[in-house]
Amino acid sequence: MLTAVIRAEGCSPGVIVSSIGPESAREISRTETESSEEDGAAVIRIRASDVSSMRAALNSCMECIRVIEDIHNLTEARI
Repeated sequence: MLTAVIRAEGCSPGVIVSSIGPESAREISRTETESSEEDGAAVIRIRASDVSSMRAALNSCMECIRVIEDIHNLTEARI
């Protein structure tokens, strides 16, 4: 089984974890995802049975993080 860990520091780790949480709870046949907040960072652990599943899970998580960071940056710029 393949394993990857994403650690997102800085921008709203609690928001990242709560946003990825529903995705983690979904049952996907070849992928397992866990998210938690550790030492002020969002940590996402992905296990996949094959490269295609791992790539899809990584792309999904990274896109979610990118959107959260974009929204954070937009809202911070307006304050």
